[in-house]
Amino acid sequence: MRFLRIVAWCAVAVVVLGTAASFHPMVRSVYRAFRPSTSYDTRPPEIPALSDPAVLVFSKTNGFRHAGAIPAGVAALEASAKRRGWSLFHTENGAVFDAGTLPRFRAVVWLNASGAPVNAIQREALRSWLESGGGFVGVHAALDDSHASWEWYVQNVIGARFIGHAMGLLPATISVERPDHVACRNLDSNWSRVDEWYSFDRSVRGDPGVEVLASLDESTYEPRLKLLWLDQDLAMGDHPIIWTRNVGKGRAFLTALGHSAESYREPQYRAVLEGALEWVINSGDEPAGD
Repeated sequence: MRFLRIVAWCAVAVVVLGTAASFHPMVRSVYRAFRPSTSYDTRPPEIPALSDPAVLVFSKTNGFRHAGAIPAGVAALEASAKRRGWSLFHTENGAVFDAGTLPRFRAVVWLNASGAPVNAIQREALRSWLESGGGFVGVHAALDDSHASWEWYVQNVIGARFIGHAMGLLPATISVERPDHVACRNLDSNWSRVDEWYSFDRSVRGDPGVEVLASLDESTYEPRLKLLWLDQDLAMGDHPIIWTRNVGKGRAFLTALGHSAESYREPQYRAVLEGALEWVINSGDEPAGD
């Protein structure tokens, strides 16, 4: 009976959220997290002339939409590209992942992309491009469980499965393990900040081709999901929060940070993302383990 009551309450919640979704963007985002869209693009966007190196920023959301973080993140990446002389194209059209289009780019950023945003053909185009030497940066929701249906991506790009996050934006401290890495050179060894802290089913430390750049100090916040009747322990012990991975001949840079717009106004995090782009853009110019 308890299980049936829970199911009934969940059904009521989905109906209420669905009704309210037409009135408030945040409610729409939560509703989409429960009821992901299956919208896929088939006609690619028109892409302007781009100089090399070119960066593709993709922020399509079939799932939860980080409505404030996405425009703030795009603005931060555009500022970095302008400062560094990179060209940048932002789209939410998944048909950009095409075997004829992707070679125009040196780097792809999934900026809070969620909800299985690309179809099977587009997935294969991205996989082939990355394994052939492309550079990928996955930001926050690009590491969540809305991508669980793409097993190759979970296993070979992220390397771990998202299991949840403590509720709300919480202060915590990050231990920077590779201050010599281009993405971490502007960080203190102990970096205190506020974010939504993701937990995963395992640590990627020690996996082939993985370098952990920074880990979360779980003693500085409570890694626990408490919501209504839920009380889930999310502690990992060893808790990587920024890491890199070799993917075939390509490189992936994964950061679980970046839930709110404020993250992308934070000079240290903007420097991390700029360094991440620099690292993946140079993937064809130096060994991937550097």
